Amino acid sequence: MSRLRVYSFSVSLDGFSAGPRQDLEHPLGVGGERLFDWFFRTRTFQKMHGGEGGEENADDAIAARGFAPFGAWILGRNMFGPVRGPWPDESWKGWWGDEPPYQVPVFVLTHHARAPLAMKGGTVFHFVTGGIEEAFARAREAAGDLDVRLGGGASTIRQYLRARLVDELHLVLSPVLLGEGEPLFRDLDLPALGYECVEHLPGARAAAHVVLRRKTGA
Repeated sequence: MSRLRVYSFSVSLDGFSAGPRQDLEHPLGVGGERLFDWFFRTRTFQKMHGGEGGEENADDAIAARGFAPFGAWILGRNMFGPVRGPWPDESWKGWWGDEPPYQVPVFVLTHHARAPLAMKGGTVFHFVTGGIEEAFARAREAAGDLDVRLGGGASTIRQYLRARLVDELHLVLSPVLLGEGEPLFRDLDLPALGYECVEHLPGARAAAHVVLRRKTGA
């Protein structure tokens, strides 16, 4: 059965996974791009965007794990774009241009219905209004024997953690302080929810890579 996994999710030293005031000009919030400096420099990132070179180090090795084949993705609406409230039209098609990197079905959580959006390369965005469990059920069905990757953002991951639906969570501790923004662990008691740390590795530009996993039966 498909597992739900989070990979390469960056968190600042003070616990924020995005900066404040996210908008079209600042998709990661003001200053939030600093959380991903470790990733932008890797060979994996360069290859993903059709480039060459990049650093081959501890960060690159673990980032590459997150690009094993996945059968589907789940995204919160903020991860799809800056539009809030009812869709004014269907002109916004995501941050990634005509050919997003997913190449599989992507289920976007939203309160406002919208027709599926097929893009080049095999990505199809499905807009789910029935909540996190409906999105997971549909993603799992679409994924078949492959796992489902949960892309974020922080609010979406918190909801899935609270529901004990995340099987594995790879966090990247970035050596930056944001001061404010979107906190990942707000109102979460991870041990009570059945999660434990099963791996921790030093990074190159990242301070550390940490893998949390839900205990069997939790």
